[in-house]
Amino acid sequence: MSKKIQKRNAEASKQLIITHAIELFSQKGYASASMDELAEQCGLNKAMVFYYFKNKKGLYEAVMREVLIEIQQTIVEENKQHSRPKDELEGFIRTYAKFACEHPYLPSLLLKELSDSGAVIPEMLFASMRQLFALFSDILKRGEAKGCFENAVPMILYFMVLGTLNLMITTKPLRIKASHMEDIDVDTCSSCDIDEIADYVVEKIFRMLGTTKKGDSL
Repeated sequence: MSKKIQKRNAEASKQLIITHAIELFSQKGYASASMDELAEQCGLNKAMVFYYFKNKKGLYEAVMREVLIEIQQTIVEENKQHSRPKDELEGFIRTYAKFACEHPYLPSLLLKELSDSGAVIPEMLFASMRQLFALFSDILKRGEAKGCFENAVPMILYFMVLGTLNLMITTKPLRIKASHMEDIDVDTCSSCDIDEIADYVVEKIFRMLGTTKKGDSL
């Protein structure tokens, strides 16, 4: 077998492992995820998994890095279509919402990792999340410089956006269940789709920034 074919097969095996690991970690978290189960899902032996990633922690780091890089690249491509900070901010929120809804492992992994029981590899996680935060923060800075945003506190707004979207996606089954309980007489938003949720988040964030969704021409 040529070296080129060997390299191609190795890359395919690594991607196969990461793909299944993303699903496994998002469902069970770091501590409960079994490498034996992962190897079985991949159709590989466990020694092959550790050949590529050395240990469970190394695999988890690769998974988190891939997840965060993918959403960053998706948002960057979306924002290339916009020239106004307000459109960029709305694009960030809607793109993240759509991506997280289509890839439910993302909010699940982030919430698990940022919970008290998470933070398995905090330095890598926060290094990757800083890049996503930097995209968000730069949009707000440009908006303030152009006079279309006021009193922007990037970190608070960032966690309000991601926290709301992540929780709404991961808690949907619970909210649907709650909506059928007779003793809960509140709207659990069980029928809200991701576009409706994004609409709400965009409107609230824009109001906090002293602007509106329609807004001005800036």
